[in-house]
Amino acid sequence: MKNRNIFWIFGILQSITLGTIIFLMFRSLNMISEVEVIGADSQILLSTIFPLFLLIVEYTIYS
Repeated sequence: MKNRNIFWIFGILQSITLGTIIFLMFRSLNMISEVEVIGADSQILLSTIFPLFLLIVEYTIYS
């Protein structure tokens, strides 16, 4: 039970960090480029769905 709690704590921290990195990467690409590289809705969608999917896959492998 204790290992499962530790997995969730670090898994959620990892997903939040990955989502933040993805969001800031796309934001910096939009700031550098003269045209919009990716829209704000796509930034938010990719920044949430990809880390969430990764967390689900890691949990499946863990269990």
